[in-house]
Amino acid sequence: MNLKNKKILITGATGGIGKSLIKKFNDFGCSIIATGTNEQKLNDIKKNYPNVIVEKFKLEEHDKIENFVENIYKKLDGLDILVNNAGITLDNISIRLTEENWKKVLDVNLTSTFLMCKYSIKKMLKNKIGKIINITSIVGHTGNLGQANYSASKAGIVAFSKSLAIEYAKKNININCVSPGFIKTEMTDKINDDFKKMLISKIPSGDLGTGDDVSNCVAFLASDMARYINGETIHVNGGMYMA
Repeated sequence: MNLKNKKILITGATGGIGKSLIKKFNDFGCSIIATGTNEQKLNDIKKNYPNVIVEKFKLEEHDKIENFVENIYKKLDGLDILVNNAGITLDNISIRLTEENWKKVLDVNLTSTFLMCKYSIKKMLKNKIGKIINITSIVGHTGNLGQANYSASKAGIVAFSKSLAIEYAKKNININCVSPGFIKTEMTDKINDDFKKMLISKIPSGDLGTGDDVSNCVAFLASDMARYINGETIHVNGGMYMA
C-alpha cells in the first residue's frame, strides 16, 4: 500500500485506537493532523511524532467545524483522507438515561461526524478524490446494556455512511466504516478480571483485539487497494459478531 505524502485528518487521536492510527499512518509517510481534547495527550503525540500537527478541538462545537476543516485544509495544503474516530460514552439504562446525555452522545458521535464529512467532502470534490473512514462499534449492530445512546449513535453512522457513499461514488470519494469489537485499550484494561474473562469467552478468537488490528483495516480502506470498496462496514471483532 502506497500512502506516502497523503494528507490525513484523524479525530479522537488521543485514545488507544487513535494512537495506533497515528503510528500506522506516520509509518506510511503521511502528512497528519491529529485532533483531540486532552492537551497533555496531544503534547505526548507531538513529542513522539514531531512531524504530526496536533490540534485541540471540541467536536461538539458544531458552529466551528466548518472553519476548523478550512484551517486543516490550509495547513495540510489539501485533504486526502478523513478518519472520524472520536466518540464519547455516557452510559445508563434507558429509563435512567437523561435527555441531556442522550443528546450529548449523539451530538458528538453522530452529528459531528456528519459535519466533519460534509465540510471535508467539499474540499475533496476539488480534486474529485478522497477517502473517508468512520469508526463505528460492534454495539451499533448488536446493542448493549446501558448504551442505548451510544449504540444509536454508532448505528446512525453506518446508515449515514451508506448514503454518503451513494452520493459521492461518481466523484471518486469512498466512504466506509470500520466497526471494532472489544479492543485492548486503557479503557478495557480497567475492566474487572472476571468480567473480562466472561467477555473474552464470547469472542471466538479467544482474545481482545489490538489498536493495530483496527488501524491495519483503516489503512487498507484509505489506500488505492480499496478503490472498489464503498459504503461498506468491515467488522474487526475476532468473530464476536458476523454480519
